[in-house]
Amino acid sequence: MRLIVIGAVAAGTSAAAKARRNTEDAEIVVYEKDSFISYSGCGMPYFIGGDVARAEDLTPRDPAFFKSKYNIDIFTQHEVLAVHPDSRTLDIINHVTGERFTDRYDTLILATGASSIMPHIPGASAGNVFMLRNISDMLQIYSFLLEKVPESAVIIGTGFIGLELCENLTARGIRVTMIEKMDQVSPGLDPDISVYVEQRLKANKIEVYKSAEVTKIAAGKGAGNAPDDTGTDVVLADGRNIRGDLIIMSVGVRPEVTLAREAGIVVGTTGAIQVDTYMRTSVPDIYACGDCAEQFNIVTNKPIYRPLGSTANKTGHIAGDNASGGSVEFRGILGTGIYRIFGLAVARTGLSEKEALAEGYDIEVCHNIKPSKPEYMGGRDLLIKAVADRADGRILGVQIVGEDGVDKRIDVFVTAITFKARASDLFHLDLAYAPPFSTTKDPVMYTGMILDNAIRKGRRLIRAADLDKLQKNGSTVQLIDTRSAAQYQKKHIDKAENIPHEKLRGAAASLDPDILTVTYCNKGVTGNAAQNILINQGFREVFNLSGGNNTYENYCEAKGFGENA
Repeated sequence: MRLIVIGAVAAGTSAAAKARRNTEDAEIVVYEKDSFISYSGCGMPYFIGGDVARAEDLTPRDPAFFKSKYNIDIFTQHEVLAVHPDSRTLDIINHVTGERFTDRYDTLILATGASSIMPHIPGASAGNVFMLRNISDMLQIYSFLLEKVPESAVIIGTGFIGLELCENLTARGIRVTMIEKMDQVSPGLDPDISVYVEQRLKANKIEVYKSAEVTKIAAGKGAGNAPDDTGTDVVLADGRNIRGDLIIMSVGVRPEVTLAREAGIVVGTTGAIQVDTYMRTSVPDIYACGDCAEQFNIVTNKPIYRPLGSTANKTGHIAGDNASGGSVEFRGILGTGIYRIFGLAVARTGLSEKEALAEGYDIEVCHNIKPSKPEYMGGRDLLIKAVADRADGRILGVQIVGEDGVDKRIDVFVTAITFKARASDLFHLDLAYAPPFSTTKDPVMYTGMILDNAIRKGRRLIRAADLDKLQKNGSTVQLIDTRSAAQYQKKHIDKAENIPHEKLRGAAASLDPDILTVTYCNKGVTGNAAQNILINQGFREVFNLSGGNNTYENYCEAKGFGENA
């Protein structure tokens, strides 16, 4: 058998290596149009920022490695121009020599990846405008930094790569401005979580423009330190100009499906190549994997497109196994992601609140603020936003922000959601505990308790947005601030009455048990204790403000973030 793989980054090399582990009889050939293979694309921002000392650390394997270890022939700077399924042949060009030739395959794996989206903006081809998709892009940006020594940078787009570049360029002493077309940064998050990202950006002197569309990049003077260098003005639709010595386009990627489409292979609804659970395309003996292939969501079972290195490696392994006689099935993904921005870890998995509502779920949402470990061991607060299906308690999605322990908790939630855990199951997890690592009841367990209490035990939660809506609509709400008088005087929600928790039992008789009542504290714990008191005293409808006053303040701040000075 002659197996050919097109593409030699994460998915392609994973597929080729797995196929070789399955059989010594196959000829395995990989064609890659770039000069670099099997590299860590996710590490590129950290090379630019200096956390990674050498570019070679991101490219540890070359074709010689794969030849000696796996007997796999990898040809770089060789681009496949066409796939002919009827004859099982490929048209190829060697970009070093210019030679064109034909190769044949018995089985083909497409790992053509994705390409950065370059908006059609006048001036985007200027010499100081870059994208970051591959090692060559990284080296070009790095060379520009060394040669031009820019003082300012504008990053267009606030996704993972844009934010990671923001942190790393700032570490080099460069003044960074971020521009986002949507009305929030990090659009994959719910707005009440993305606000924490924006707060962290502004705390680090990053200027942020939201709901801002770039219409032109215009040449100007002043880039770098040399008087003849040319900078640019990034021009927004409202006429504002933002000067940048360095411009980064980071508005997303699209799957590279040109070869597949021209070969008659079905492209799915997401724009990526449609595959089954064995990574087979619509054409016999052709597989697809990595960033060019469609995935499906574990929760909804619907097609999605989430191009991540972890998924590329996984789907490459599966494609390589099945292309060489195996039978491993792809089980889907949750779209799990995590990044760091100025010391704040931000993670998500599963459905966001917005996505769950769009899918028609009747949801319960909680905002759980708990320390990552005891305060006496240096614990820092985590904010866990979890979404569950009220019909059966199944966890649908989670988002977490915090400075410590975020990765550990998101991975527990990933496992739980993958195996269809319900909120009530989380309390029963036998999670590792010792003071240097966690609290006796881990924040994951607390999240399950809060959701289960809300879904099955009458301890309902109300979100900041819903409370705000009730108040603006003139609805009768009995709003009880259960914090101390000093905390109340410092700042409180409009129309709230201050009855500290320790006085509530005696003061309950002065309240109306028949109208809607909302309790709150700083984070939600004491608000829940007050809710229990009132419910046990016969109050008919009592809600606890999810995440307490902290979450409410952030909600209010987010509403005011739309305007830029």
